[in-house]
Amino acid sequence: MARRDSLWGTRFGFYLAAVGSALGLGNLWRFPFVTVENGGGAFVLLYVAFVLLIGLPILIGELMLGKITRRGSVAAFRVLDRNDEVGIIGRRTFGAGVLAALSCLLVVSYYAVVSGWVLHFLMQFTFGSILSSGENVDSSLKLLKDNGLLQLALASVHILLSLVIVVKGVQEGIEKWVGNIMPIFVVLLGILVVKSLATGQAVEALRFQFYPDFTKLTLYSPLHALGHVFFSLSVGMGTMVAFGSYLKPETHIPSAGFRVATLDTVISLFAGLLIFPTILGMSLGGSGPELLFRALPRLLQGIDSGWFFGVAFFVCLYLGALGASIGLLEALVANVTEVLKVSRERAGWIVGTVTVLCASIPSLSSSGLQGVTVRGQSLFSLWDTVVVNVLLPIGVLAFCLALSRKLKASPAINEFVNDDSLVTQTLYSHWRIVVRYIAPFLITLSLAAALFAFISELAGWTHL
Repeated sequence: MARRDSLWGTRFGFYLAAVGSALGLGNLWRFPFVTVENGGGAFVLLYVAFVLLIGLPILIGELMLGKITRRGSVAAFRVLDRNDEVGIIGRRTFGAGVLAALSCLLVVSYYAVVSGWVLHFLMQFTFGSILSSGENVDSSLKLLKDNGLLQLALASVHILLSLVIVVKGVQEGIEKWVGNIMPIFVVLLGILVVKSLATGQAVEALRFQFYPDFTKLTLYSPLHALGHVFFSLSVGMGTMVAFGSYLKPETHIPSAGFRVATLDTVISLFAGLLIFPTILGMSLGGSGPELLFRALPRLLQGIDSGWFFGVAFFVCLYLGALGASIGLLEALVANVTEVLKVSRERAGWIVGTVTVLCASIPSLSSSGLQGVTVRGQSLFSLWDTVVVNVLLPIGVLAFCLALSRKLKASPAINEFVNDDSLVTQTLYSHWRIVVRYIAPFLITLSLAAALFAFISELAGWTHL
């Protein structure tokens, strides 16, 4: 395959960009409230197991597909269908590329809305209007949620800024913006975790996060864990296919995937240690998507230099969210450029317009569309549930079936066997078994369990 014009300047730059979603909102925002909804430690154990057993092999597969074909998710499977050196011509793709692009669009649309929330709280901390009491936190959040046009405006600004960086190219855009702030954010996150555990709830928080009480799991929990694995690793959206297409030829894909998955999981656990002590210490009721924005400001109110840490944290959080959005939009722009044969600039305008239109629905879900609910769920919560817990698993299932049946063994083996690595052809055979059989089985089983629970609730058989 022909090389891309732009490649990652350094291997470190790729790793920083690849974990941008984790240091952005993927885990710091979503992991704590999903863990609370699923009972704590048992869910965390399930999540970590799925990262290693399913998430890592899929991540390796997406990076490998991108590196071999030098294309985005949609065009990559077309390459496998037309080039008999790397692909088996004639076998079905199960719509994997299109599903990935659709998931990417829907994820970045509501991700931009949450990024707008980060901008709102950054302004609140900058002007010091949120530090005096917990009531100010709640009123600030209510002001934002009641104003759908404000949410849409903030989301639109975020999308525009992300696209400006994307159209400048990968090395000049993603690596420069994300790479520079990630080390700072890691240090800041570590400091805040220490301060959070020092509030007196460390034992309870550690017990909640790491003690597995399997009675708190439901039939929905495996699917929720899988969905968050795919969301936080940015698989099933074509993002890692696009990232892989820019990797240098000498990059060893399994090693790169392992490092990304490890960093992502560690950041998830740190996110819990940051939020859970505050939840337990202040007895904050409920969970949901607003949990981070209710808990973190209260933690910052109770520590020295809270204003400084608040501004610094939300600056870094926003830049991390920006990096994740850049990755998602890069995947969409790459697909539009390759499929429609247009310039990156025109593809950026197309992607930006469609994304803003989609973002209007979750933006207005708590104001103008507040009355539109499904079984008590707002459109925003429903968007998160359907995209992350249904569409992403189905998309990953299609990807597994397509990749394992269309990608020839020889190019895949070449990505595993490396003279500088201990990885051998034996590891390749294990990877292929997981992608071809184990991952599809577990995804299907999780979807079936959740569907059974949903039907049971509708029929009134039992509350699962």
